[in-house]
Amino acid sequence: MGRTSKVERNTKETKIQVDLNLDGRGKAEIDTGIGFFDHMLNGFAKHGFFDLGLHCDGDLEVDCHHTIEDCGIALGTAIRDAAGDKKGIRRYGSCILPMDEALVLCAVDLSGRPYFVYDAEFTNPSIGGMDTQMAREFFYAVSYTAAMNLHIKVFYGSNDHHIMEAMFKAFAKALDQAVSMDDRISDVLSTKGSL
Repeated sequence: MGRTSKVERNTKETKIQVDLNLDGRGKAEIDTGIGFFDHMLNGFAKHGFFDLGLHCDGDLEVDCHHTIEDCGIALGTAIRDAAGDKKGIRRYGSCILPMDEALVLCAVDLSGRPYFVYDAEFTNPSIGGMDTQMAREFFYAVSYTAAMNLHIKVFYGSNDHHIMEAMFKAFAKALDQAVSMDDRISDVLSTKGSL
């Protein structure tokens, strides 16, 4: 059986259900009401080989902020729960991902200590109904609820769509690496004996 989790998060602003399988095949069923954000989450699932169901009914009549941030909180919780005690996992993962003219770095440490570093800029205020400033809020929420170190750096790029998509795909590849099992690791990869 795969490493799976189910998360429900209901507030006055959003109602979210997440089903995650870290040992999946990249199948996704996403509906957040924000087309471009759905596209990013589909790419995350596909390129990380995660099976991901994520449905959100959010207050989009206000704007996209609550929906995207709360989806980050729910997804981070699902990642933390699915990873469990982290015995046997590689813990670290990184990816430098090109997408046409854009190049993005993502590095992950499933250390149990949240920390987030973000170095990115966009030219436009939004892409397909998703505010570009919400990329930072999403990844911040994921990193803190999953209790991971997460570093994202855009080296260069001129097309905002490519930059954002490279971020999500690089995160997927780095996380896939970090949660992958290694037969050489009998317990957890830490001198402390716990993560």
